Amino acid sequence: MAARDEGKDGQDSILEPLCFPEQPADGASTPSLQGPSTELLVCLFCPESVPLQQKDVLLKHLLLEHKLVVADVKLIADLPKYMLYWKGRFLEQPVTDFCSVIKTNSTGPVEKQEDYFLLCDVLPEDRILRERLQQKRLEEVLEQQQVERDDNSFHHLCMFCSEEFTGNRSSLLNHMAREHSFSIGLPDNIVYCKQFLDTLQSKLDNLQCLYCEKTFRDKTTLKDHMRKKAHRRINASNREYDRFYVINYLELGKTWEEVQSEDDRELADDEDDDWSDWQAHPVSAVCLFCDHQSETMEQIYTHMKEAHDFDLHKLRTELNLKFYQQVKLVNFIRRQIHQNRCYGCQEKFDSRENVLRHVVAEGHVMKLPDVSIWNQPQYYFPTYENDALLCTLSDSDESDDTTHSEDVPVIAEDISDLRALKQTSVLNQLLKNRSSCS
Repeated sequence: MAARDEGKDGQDSILEPLCFPEQPADGASTPSLQGPSTELLVCLFCPESVPLQQKDVLLKHLLLEHKLVVADVKLIADLPKYMLYWKGRFLEQPVTDFCSVIKTNSTGPVEKQEDYFLLCDVLPEDRILRERLQQKRLEEVLEQQQVERDDNSFHHLCMFCSEEFTGNRSSLLNHMAREHSFSIGLPDNIVYCKQFLDTLQSKLDNLQCLYCEKTFRDKTTLKDHMRKKAHRRINASNREYDRFYVINYLELGKTWEEVQSEDDRELADDEDDDWSDWQAHPVSAVCLFCDHQSETMEQIYTHMKEAHDFDLHKLRTELNLKFYQQVKLVNFIRRQIHQNRCYGCQEKFDSRENVLRHVVAEGHVMKLPDVSIWNQPQYYFPTYENDALLCTLSDSDESDDTTHSEDVPVIAEDISDLRALKQTSVLNQLLKNRSSCS
């Protein structure tokens, strides 16, 4: 899940899009290639600083105190150096020279409008910085991997039979794969191998299954469970392991499991390129109000209508909602439910269950607040980055192209002198030339 915390007004601060879990889980870890570190993250504008492990605290501080959001933080290879660089640049030039400006509540009163700043790799300088940090991190990782490959002083016990291994790390990894059917990958794909094995051993010492991550009462029960359930493998969805696989440093944003799947497909396609039996991965659409998931959009719409009396199609028709208005409405409702707030009357509750109970009891299921509350630019951005519901929305009248333009998000240039811009536009000159010729 994305970073979240309580803002000054008691509302949640969603610093990055949230993410629906692939399956019900007790918690989710934040994907990161940055291991434990004592480095400090510094604020870009003031003396505030926090340890790297508490980066969400600083991101919240930047958002609430300085109205600045750093895009795709999890893809920055060396966040402390990144922050130091931009702190220096902001001392030299104003933030508006580098960041896109997003105005909130743009249709409301001027006194309620606020400017937020987005620092992202659309800016060439930022993109170059991220690439340089990534290149440097990759060089460090490859150098570390080479050291481990050449190291013959490796010493570690097998996690399953306590047999002792010395010499090259490959002897232990191959033993666990061959004798215990447990593989974490080829030795040449692993980096920081000692820390990786220590992490896995710590989980086993805490009586935790490495695959389903359930905790058991004793070691015997744990071993029987992992053997009978064929759980002698790691949980590929646990992003804690990403930093131990070299591929994650080569292609940011793509996990080792995804790359492995691509490799498997390429091998399978070598002999036969016939795609006639190809089937798309089923859609996993999540209800607006509960954790129910469906494989088709028809099923999720039916579920919401039957279980919660919520009819999105009816709202779209009655309010004549265009595509981007529907996007903003879905993101708005998602965020309100996530923050335990009734989207109809804005009343705050202490749990989602109480919110849903209130929505039903007060008849607020199909009640929307004034359009100015949810039809805001901030809801162009998805509340959940893997929200399949957003991908299936359709315009109520797709043939009317003239009505779409007002809802399409546009990052505009400076149009403070609109009249001068129109007079000097290329199109205006072409029209003048055409008139004179005729």
